[in-house]
Amino acid sequence: MDEKVLIPISICLGLFAMIFGIVYLRNRERMAMIERGMDPRSYKAQPAPYQNLKWGLLLIGAGLGLFLACVLDHTTFNSTQDDNEAVYCALIALFGGIGLVISYNIEKKELYNNNL
Repeated sequence: MDEKVLIPISICLGLFAMIFGIVYLRNRERMAMIERGMDPRSYKAQPAPYQNLKWGLLLIGAGLGLFLACVLDHTTFNSTQDDNEAVYCALIALFGGIGLVISYNIEKKELYNNNL
């Protein structure tokens, strides 16, 4: 069989398996909730008050990491080639992680203040 034919077939089968798995697992979760006497509709739309803060700080951190990597690449490394991809990836991950830690600390402080 030609290899060019196997790629579309495997993509279609993988897509079908993924969709079937998602629907099957969602149905099993709902059935388990019904068996325990819970209402699945009430758990569908739970609010996440700090979700925007988390995404905002993550993207700000990633942007700062990208900016700092670009500045370091053009000033410190003085490279004419694009061989510093590791610096870009590392600083984006580092500053994105710092943004998530800051988000966690803000959420923890707010929850502590609300419980007092």
